[in-house]
Amino acid sequence: MMKNSKYILLALMSLGFIACESDDDAGTTAEVELTAGEADFSNYVSLGNSLTAGFTDGALFIAGQEASFPNIMAEQFAKVGGGSFTQPLMSDNSGIILAAGTLVGGPRLIFNGTAPVPLPGAMGSTDVAFNNPTGPFNNMGIPGAKSFHLIAPGYGNIAGLSAMPPTANPYYVRMTGSTPDARVIDLAVGQSPSFFSLWIGNNDVLGYALSGGDGTDPITDQATFELAYNATIGALVGTGAKGVVANIPDVTAIPHFTTVPHNPVPLDAATATQLNGAYAVYNGGLQQAFAALAGTGLFTQEELDRRTISFEAGSSNAVVIIDEDLTDLGAINPAFAALPQIRQATADDLLVLPASRFIGTEAVPGNPLTVNGVALPLEDKWVLTPEEQEAIATATAGFNSTISSAASTNGLAFVDANTLLNEIATNGFSFGNFTFTSDLVTGGAFSLDGVHPTSRGYSLIAAEALKAIDVAYGSNFEEAGAIPNPGDYPVFYSPALQ
Repeated sequence: MMKNSKYILLALMSLGFIACESDDDAGTTAEVELTAGEADFSNYVSLGNSLTAGFTDGALFIAGQEASFPNIMAEQFAKVGGGSFTQPLMSDNSGIILAAGTLVGGPRLIFNGTAPVPLPGAMGSTDVAFNNPTGPFNNMGIPGAKSFHLIAPGYGNIAGLSAMPPTANPYYVRMTGSTPDARVIDLAVGQSPSFFSLWIGNNDVLGYALSGGDGTDPITDQATFELAYNATIGALVGTGAKGVVANIPDVTAIPHFTTVPHNPVPLDAATATQLNGAYAVYNGGLQQAFAALAGTGLFTQEELDRRTISFEAGSSNAVVIIDEDLTDLGAINPAFAALPQIRQATADDLLVLPASRFIGTEAVPGNPLTVNGVALPLEDKWVLTPEEQEAIATATAGFNSTISSAASTNGLAFVDANTLLNEIATNGFSFGNFTFTSDLVTGGAFSLDGVHPTSRGYSLIAAEALKAIDVAYGSNFEEAGAIPNPGDYPVFYSPALQ
């Protein structure tokens, strides 16, 4: 009846892996002596989550780590007094991470010519129970970390991986060594950094978004975020270090939420008629409820229209979704308890990227009346409704206010990652010889997971951070041409990368 390949037109991906490139060289800058200004880069320490670690294509692996934005910055810092920059490198490029032989992450994604898929036959050798590297580490980016994890004891204790729910993070377990209960901030401050970068808070809203706002991963409350962020900043500046911070992008603008259309369902006339017949009882029940509640204001014509399900022959039928923000008619009148809170999606709804592999599958093989997203409504985890998007926007604004205030109060360099992502998503963003967009696979900015930047995207983050440092501390990375060339960094990695 329908094919999943129609949900995302991945045929467009055959246009290539790279963002648009001009014919000109990267350009030259007149010889200008590089200066650090008021900053001291001799001991640079970075803190954050997967965006700091160099996570890309759905995993952490050596090549991605080497192209992390802190490592790219450290290469420029080295030209003006910066010291060595040590990272907790994975053991290979599979992206797999294990805990006593049990898979806890990876493998990395590759592009097979049609769609992003897990690296076939991947065999990982990074096991947090057996072969962790020796610190201290300048890059303390921890995939999955939220703001409060940076000040939480035990977050790197391997025993916490078996707790329910887990209280530890396998990527941080690799960093703690002989001090498994040490807090992230303690290990960072213990290195007496002269300069730091902090980019944290994305996961405080992203976890909620990735789960479709289904309640399994709630948004961090503002008070907790503010306490954790200010405690982290206070500890870092308390060492006398200067630094650069970045705010939180609008996560709903990333390809993970903008690739799958709300109306990807192709139907022939016979199937559309069959489905409309199946929903006739439901639609009739809505009409009865509306008549019974007329004049009460509890069930409006607008909501009746919104909830009425209708299909037609064509390629652009909207999926059916569960929406818990619709009126619970059964709670008003038990006679309507059988009417579920469902409706067809609109352009205002955001479907998560994994929905592309789920929509159109049959719960009962061979039975078209059990098709997910059509006969069977999509669960909350597959969709971000406008109300859930508003919750994300409100939290992001609050978190970014805290970050901006901390940067201003402490005289720190500031990267407006939120505005940068919006520009990429809305108009495209030119950097070097490339124009970055938020299109999955072809846009150049986002990797195959639709969430994390490509290595070339991380070079853009590094460049923006260096420019912000120039503004705050009087350095001249941009003027002296000490800005990374995005052409030196790949968009995606070969399946053959070992």
